[in-house]
Amino acid sequence: MKFDILTTFTNSFSAIQESIVKRAADKGLVEVKIHNLRDWATDNHKTTDDSPFGGGAGMLMKIEPIYKALKDLSVYPTRDSKTKVILTSAKGTTWAQPVAAEWAANLERIVIICGHYEGVDHRVVEHLIDEEISIGNYVLSGGEIPAMVIVDSVSRLIQGVLGNQDSLTNESHSGEISAEYPQYTRPATFKTEEGQEWGIPEILLSGDHQKITDWQEKNSK
Repeated sequence: MKFDILTTFTNSFSAIQESIVKRAADKGLVEVKIHNLRDWATDNHKTTDDSPFGGGAGMLMKIEPIYKALKDLSVYPTRDSKTKVILTSAKGTTWAQPVAAEWAANLERIVIICGHYEGVDHRVVEHLIDEEISIGNYVLSGGEIPAMVIVDSVSRLIQGVLGNQDSLTNESHSGEISAEYPQYTRPATFKTEEGQEWGIPEILLSGDHQKITDWQEKNSK
């Protein structure tokens, strides 16, 4: 899977240059390229935003740098069915695990335009992208965090990225179970400095795998 991220804040992506996404990239399963939209700005000041026609608060991201970037990345005016161009936006479709799974299974390239400021010239939505995506019903300062969420959630679903593929079967939101069962690790009894002892369910120490499985299923629903 190849990800191209278009942003004016290229230093915001340390989180996806570590951990699972980094290991996936090291294996050649994922490629993440971060592009500075200012490289496609059309003036000497590398301007990527301007005030909206008709007035209003804030600034809008300009269409020219985005258009030129998509042209140079060969995803406009045409692209194949394995490529999707999206804009992170509070107005977009809410991101969810089934969408991440569908994209991981069917796409080979995802181009993410990080929205910022008050928004983006609407001609970008009308002519240049396939979809707007939101990661929740709230407003962020920019689309860089949503872009990282999308990259991480799609990458971990690609075959071979996770060391243990069973993790995908058991974790939250992947199937009919709405949430994972409670999980514990050593020590079996944790003693606080105040003298309290916090234990774990005895059944997890029983060694009876069927009873443990039944307990896990019961406590997942």
